[in-house]
Amino acid sequence: MKQKIGSIALVVRDYDEALAFYTQKLRFTLIEDTDLGEGKRWVLVAPPGSSETCLLLTQAASPGQEARIGDQTGGSVFLILHTDDFWRDHAGMQAQGVHFCEEPRSEAYGTVAVFEDLYGNKWDLLELKG
Repeated sequence: MKQKIGSIALVVRDYDEALAFYTQKLRFTLIEDTDLGEGKRWVLVAPPGSSETCLLLTQAASPGQEARIGDQTGGSVFLILHTDDFWRDHAGMQAQGVHFCEEPRSEAYGTVAVFEDLYGNKWDLLELKG
């Protein structure tokens, strides 16, 4: 049997503002943006060069969903963005105004720093050791 995680839903306030953040500030690729009618869209983005797992940007449709925007994991790191060049991506993200919550640090597994998306969800930017 073969399985994989195809996409991870991320609750957002607005499709277009989220799409702008991910494609401009993080340089993700727009994979699909399909109008589903009644204000709903199927919006998939992925990191450059990634074909396995995408983010499904899901616009909040209820007060309960709106309450979770930016806090999908209760304040812990939500997603880990792997990179082949930490310092290149860290500098590029800082130049785009991405907020890092800490200084980069070296761990046994690699170089890492926590950053926030436009809603405050925490991510790790991580370059694994060879």
